[in-house]
Amino acid sequence: MNRRHFLTTSSLATLALGTHSALGQTPTPAAPTLGPIKLSLKCAMADFKTDLATTFKTLKEIGYDGIELDSPGGQNKTEALAASKSTNLPIHGVVNSIHWHTRLSDPAEETRAKALDGLLTAIRESHAVGGSAVLLVPAVVDDKTTHDQAWERSIAGIRKAIPLAADLGVHILIENVWNQFLYDPKGDNNQNAKLLCDYLDEINSPWVGSYFDIGNHQKFGKPAAWIRQLGKRIVKLDVKDWAIQGGFVNIGEGDVDWADVRKALTEIQYTGWATAEVSGGDKQRCTDILAHMKTHLLGQA
Repeated sequence: MNRRHFLTTSSLATLALGTHSALGQTPTPAAPTLGPIKLSLKCAMADFKTDLATTFKTLKEIGYDGIELDSPGGQNKTEALAASKSTNLPIHGVVNSIHWHTRLSDPAEETRAKALDGLLTAIRESHAVGGSAVLLVPAVVDDKTTHDQAWERSIAGIRKAIPLAADLGVHILIENVWNQFLYDPKGDNNQNAKLLCDYLDEINSPWVGSYFDIGNHQKFGKPAAWIRQLGKRIVKLDVKDWAIQGGFVNIGEGDVDWADVRKALTEIQYTGWATAEVSGGDKQRCTDILAHMKTHLLGQA
């Protein structure tokens, strides 16, 4: 662009702006929209009675953007990585497969050590298959473990895993779940996310965040309100629904206010993975699950 062309163009732009102002008009900002969200499912949900290569190929054909494995144990990671590469279906992470029975919050030091070893294994295996996170249920409150003990023991264990997580670039993501921890299991249905926020803030690491499960605490609070309160602490989403009459149900058939969930996700500018965690089945069942997510989570017709 030469100088004369630049000055002419600038003058026209200034004139247009002046005319706009003279008319008392201001540009209307574009309405915020829901950010790009990739849709996934837990690998064990795809009950296709076939090998991983065929399972991955079928899920890709259905329209899924990715898949999530289990670790320690679970699917053969070498086979899964080969299937991922051959089908171009990413493995975005793993779910810790031992966190319920081998707990970071256990009273026994030996058990906590095994739980830490399992978490470290999950971090390594997530990295090995190209994943970015490990979903972790950090603690369970029961007759052997108080809430304060669960808090202190689990944070101590997670902090021991952070150096490896940072080195490999894998997030440790805390799921809100039915473990009587970070909410009141005897409380009402208007609880908020303060305890979960405080827990994550005390850990205070960029490698530890929330794997927010949209349906898990519908009984105790409003998912959209939790999303707004957690904000940027949310790194990934699990997708399910829950109903007062019926418990866990198909996505869209429960009491979750999906319109408000979409609005809340837009407000916090969420982008990233959303993984169905519901009862799985054959190809048709997995096709239906994807359709439910597109309709209710993404708001697509």
